[in-house]
Amino acid sequence: MENYHDQNRSEGTVQITNFITGPAELNEKGRLFAKIALNPGCSIGYHIHEKDAELFYIMKGTAEYNDNNVIRIVKAGDVTICPTGQGHGIANKTDEVVELVAVIVYA
Repeated sequence: MENYHDQNRSEGTVQITNFITGPAELNEKGRLFAKIALNPGCSIGYHIHEKDAELFYIMKGTAEYNDNNVIRIVKAGDVTICPTGQGHGIANKTDEVVELVAVIVYA
């Protein structure tokens, strides 16, 4: 497991458990397949996917998802898709851990 923190975009420390060791395991078609844990108060700040796309599958909890600057609530069982050229972010504003699976594929 690794921790991710970007002071410019995120709050708190995001815990990432990678399911792959690198793009070769995705036939060079992507760069991330991982479980992400957002502790209470943690977030992945809004960012744009220039050359790839990202999908989230929410496994546990409830979070605020920023979909191109439109905020919506996501919960366990929901899927989000951020296509190439679009932006997104996610924030846990609850008292419980939010867990999700993230996949990033190249455009």
